[in-house]
Amino acid sequence: MFVVEAAGLKAITPGNLLCKYADDTYIIIPVSSSHTRTIELEHIDSWAKLNNLTLNRAKTVEVIFADKKSKRTATPPLPLPDITQCTTLKILGVTITNGLSMAEHIHGIMSSCSQTLHALRVLRAQCMPASALHEVFRAVVIAKLCYASSAWRGFSTAGDNQRVTSFIRRSIPQGCCTTDLTDITSFIDTADDTLFRQILTNPNHVLAHLLPEKVKTHYQLRPRQHDRQLIPKTTKLYSCNFVIRMLYKHSY
Repeated sequence: MFVVEAAGLKAITPGNLLCKYADDTYIIIPVSSSHTRTIELEHIDSWAKLNNLTLNRAKTVEVIFADKKSKRTATPPLPLPDITQCTTLKILGVTITNGLSMAEHIHGIMSSCSQTLHALRVLRAQCMPASALHEVFRAVVIAKLCYASSAWRGFSTAGDNQRVTSFIRRSIPQGCCTTDLTDITSFIDTADDTLFRQILTNPNHVLAHLLPEKVKTHYQLRPRQHDRQLIPKTTKLYSCNFVIRMLYKHSY
């Protein structure tokens, strides 16, 4: 019933984007439309009351995202009444900062995986076979490290990736994993390629609308990974997008 009702909830200002995931709702407002924040919030509040729901303002937060490396600066808007402004936001398990850094997300993953590593050491002390420990490590730790990697990988730095690699290398002497898991990038590359292939081959995929138009030529100079046009990379931040990264992968 909620999914049916939520289908009617849309942003009322052109250019604003409303994203809905189960019972979580995120509204994205560009800086040029920052004056519409109050209107959009009142619209969501009115829609909730009309559908016998309540907007929980205590759980509603506002994050002002900005590219700290950009030379262009904008004056941040004033805080909304009864709405907390914060610097981090967790979306479907991925922690994003207002500077679009993945450092805090990686830190959270490392903390969770460290707890799992302690549990594996306890299991090893209880004479659990090494093969079973390796399977648990792959199913739990590697799964956590690769979770939603297609979304956050483009925003991670070399330091973030090194922290992940160092963690796995420290786990090898403890007997929790095998040496073939050292290169975590191979797992992430496989996840990226699989997702991109699904988007290309399934026109009904939820991300298919993000793909550019197909290349309309009658010749093929060399084999290509896809048949889509290349979207211009206007900024470095724009290049972090998953679709942009995959379009340009192996293109040079």
